Parts: sequence; C-alpha cells; structure tokens
Amino acid sequence: MGEFKFQVLNPLLHSELRLKIMVALDSLKSADFMYLCQITDSTRGNVSTQITTLKEAGYIEVSKSGFGRFSRTTCCITERGHEALQAYETGLRRLFSERVPEAEGENKKLG
Repeated sequence: MGEFKFQVLNPLLHSELRLKIMVALDSLKSADFMYLCQITDSTRGNVSTQITTLKEAGYIEVSKSGFGRFSRTTCCITERGHEALQAYETGLRRLFSERVPEAEGENKKLG
C-alpha cells in the first residue's frame, strides 16, 4: 500500500476570519467593509489586514468611493476566489470522509 497523506487545505482560506469574509462575499456577491466588520465580529484593523491578503491573492476586489470621513470601501469576490472557496469546501468534506488506513508493523494503531 502507498503512503497515505491527508489532502492539503488552502492555507489562505484556513484562517477563520478570511474564511468568514470569503463565505460572506460568496453569499452576498459584494459587501461594505463596515458590514464585514459587523458580521465577523472583528475589528477594522483585523478585517482590513485580511482583506489586503485576500486581494493580493486575487480572491476579492476592493473598490473605494468618496473620501475622508465619507469614504466607503466595498469588497466583492472574484471568480478565482469563488473557485478557491469551492475547492476548500470540497477539501474539508473529503478530509472528514477519508478513512485512514491502518498502519503496518511498528506503526500499527495502539489499542
């Protein structure tokens, strides 16, 4: 039997806050920055940092309108982001449904 390894999950989406942002944007298609802060129960600084990471990965687009106190930041998921999120969900489902083969010899499961 070949060497068993679990499927690798996308580390960019494995962060709880980034995952929440991506799930929200996939559902809503776009969302205001402050709304993302509210529904994720996170600070503006944390959400801003994660949005930057997701934007740099090409998973979301960020647009700004207005200026100063009246500026508004809106985020929307990209096709690449949608595909990455779907692959992540599929990977999680596989992870929970995989059956780990029993080890042979000295590595055999104890108990």
